[in-house]
Amino acid sequence: MKVGTILHVAYKELGSGEGPILECLKKIVTDPYFEAVEVARMKDADVRKAAAEMIACANMVTAYGGQGRMLGAGLNINDLNEEGRQKAIASLKEGIDEAYEMNAVDFAFLAGRYEEETKEKSFQALLASTRELCEYAKSKGDMPVLCEVFDYDIAKKSLIGPVDLVKRYCDAICAEYDNFGLMVDLSHIPMLHETIEENLLPVKEYIRHAHMGNTVIKSPECPAYGDEHPRFGFPNSENGVEELAAYLRLLLDIGFLNEENRPIVSFEVKPFGNEDPDVVIASAKRTLDLAWELV
Repeated sequence: MKVGTILHVAYKELGSGEGPILECLKKIVTDPYFEAVEVARMKDADVRKAAAEMIACANMVTAYGGQGRMLGAGLNINDLNEEGRQKAIASLKEGIDEAYEMNAVDFAFLAGRYEEETKEKSFQALLASTRELCEYAKSKGDMPVLCEVFDYDIAKKSLIGPVDLVKRYCDAICAEYDNFGLMVDLSHIPMLHETIEENLLPVKEYIRHAHMGNTVIKSPECPAYGDEHPRFGFPNSENGVEELAAYLRLLLDIGFLNEENRPIVSFEVKPFGNEDPDVVIASAKRTLDLAWELV
């Protein structure tokens, strides 16, 4: 695999699309442990250009996360209000433009919130939006668009979601488009009340990108509860060396991890409180080294 990290999660001050982006990026691209770095919205076109040049100079690959465009602005691509849905699509298309500008190998988004009584309508809205994103991305090149699987009842409360609906969604879109796939995340699996096998095996053919992370769900009173991506080894958390090893082992067994066409597998770890981002990244690398010995 090509080990990566998510820049704007590790350095959370970059989440707005501003801040010391190039300085933080330089720390990642000068670390030979990494072959990939995941970026998000960068408001300044000159910064985007400089970032793309730095990544290329470092002989690394990049991927673009469009999830923050939805979460930060309260947008929802399966919004039952058509005006709201169109706003979400417009923002994601802008993100696709930026991803192409930065030579990203893929573009990721997430499904939005839903109400149980109108779940099927939300699902149909999601299909319509996804078709539009696939068409748009294809009109500009061959970069795939990926939906990331999130929790459905704890933090993000995303329609995608539980594995049965994930499979139905992928079956429908992949029957029509060859530039669509799934992004999976170890930190979201415990939040979905599924085992690693239950979460990955039914959709194994659709997985195109993976994240490694951690979550706290045993302690709702903990400030790191939910989709906060604390470091591995965080108190009362779900994922450590053994869980990461089991996740990677399954990804290897299904052929996702492979020597011929190595996929991006990135850390999604966020400093908690006053933790130092560089220390949290070093901790994640140690965890992966130990996990890989068990794979």
